[in-house]
Amino acid sequence: MTEHADISLKTYWVTWGILLGLTLVMLGLDQAPMARQLFVVVILAAMLVKATLIAGTFMHLRGERVGLVLMIVVGLCVMGVTLFALIVPDAFRILEMNAEGSR
Repeated sequence: MTEHADISLKTYWVTWGILLGLTLVMLGLDQAPMARQLFVVVILAAMLVKATLIAGTFMHLRGERVGLVLMIVVGLCVMGVTLFALIVPDAFRILEMNAEGSR
């Protein structure tokens, strides 16, 4: 385990403020008139920024070795791809059922 640099209380509050601001922006974008695809891309980007801030600050990954951080990131990506692969077929099946039901 590596030694962590002391993170000040100010860092936690600033991170919390940024997370709150991003959340409010995301909520505001939900009401904005924009294309659905653009909305999804912007929301996913904001969620990625929030996840990175949380992992770096509150999980203390800023001061860790690159190997540990990569292990966590790769594990999360593999889990995400696996869940996506398992959920997408059901989503298409539900879409088909809804299309048949509306005929």
